[in-house]
Amino acid sequence: MLEIITELKDFLKYDDSIKIEALNPDICSGKYSGEVVELNSTRYIYRGYKAWVNLAEILYCRIKTPKIIDEYRVAITFEKLNTDSSFHTDENIDRSEKYGTESIFSRINKNEEPTFLNAYHKALLSVKINTRKNILNLGINRGDEFKLIEQMISVDEFSNIKLTGIDHSITAINEAKNRFPAHTFHATDINDIDSLNLGSFDLIISIGTLQSPSINYKPFLMNLVQNYLNHDGAIILGFPNSRWSDGELTYGAFAPNYNYSEMSLLYNDVIFAKKYLQQKKFRVTITGREYIFLTATKIGVINNS
Repeated sequence: MLEIITELKDFLKYDDSIKIEALNPDICSGKYSGEVVELNSTRYIYRGYKAWVNLAEILYCRIKTPKIIDEYRVAITFEKLNTDSSFHTDENIDRSEKYGTESIFSRINKNEEPTFLNAYHKALLSVKINTRKNILNLGINRGDEFKLIEQMISVDEFSNIKLTGIDHSITAINEAKNRFPAHTFHATDINDIDSLNLGSFDLIISIGTLQSPSINYKPFLMNLVQNYLNHDGAIILGFPNSRWSDGELTYGAFAPNYNYSEMSLLYNDVIFAKKYLQQKKFRVTITGREYIFLTATKIGVINNS
C-alpha cells in the first residue's frame, strides 16, 4: 500500500485523475486488506472498497464507480477534488453571509452524511431529547439540527418544545424561520448573546460554531454553562474534524501553518470542555469521527418529565 500511495501522489501532481486496476473485492468477501488471494493460479492482494475510498480521501480525491475489467479485476478511477471549491475559502461572498443561503455552505446537508447523522442522533438520544422542553442552538443556520429533533420525536412532543436559534447570517435565519415558524430565531453575533435576555435552557447545542476565531472559546463556554443552562440541563457540542470541498466531506481538522490534518487544537478544545463539565458534575461522553461530539448530562439527575 505504501508503494501505491507514493505512486498515486506522484501521478496526481500532474494529472487530475488516474485509473488503477485491482482485485474485485466482491469475489472474496471476508478477507482483510493485505491478504493474498490465489485465483486461477494468479496471486492477488485483497483490498476492500472501503480501503480504496479511504485512500481517495487521503489523496483529496473521489473515486468513480469501478468498472469491471474481467472475471477478477476492476478499474478504479481516482479524481482530484477541487479544494478551492469550498466555503472555507469562498471569497466571493460578503463575510457576514459566508454561511448564508447564497453561499457554498448552504448546499451542505450534514444530516445526509451517515457519520455525522449517527453521532448527532446518538447524542440526542443520550440527552433524552423527548424530555427537553427548552432548547437553544448556537450557530443554527437554516435549522437542520432542529429538523432531526423533529424527526426523532412525536408530533405532540415537538409541539411542546420551545426552540431558540442564533446565527449571524440573516438569510439563513430567515430560512430557519420559514421552516419552523412557531419558534424563535435571532440574527445576531453569538458573542452578543447576553444582550438577548434569553433565560435558561434544558439543552444547549452548538455544532461547528464555538471554534470560530471570533469567539473566545473558554470563557464563552463557561458563561453558557453558568448562565444559560438549567441545573438539570444537558449540552451537545460538535467540533469539526473535517473539511468540505467539491461535494465531499474529508476527514481531519486543519490548523494554521500545517499543510495536512493536525488535530492538537481540536483535542485541546474537546478536553477543556470535558474537564470543565466534569468539574461541574456532568457525565461526559466523546463520540463521532468527521465531527467530534461531546455530550454532557448532569450526574444524579433523573429527567422523567
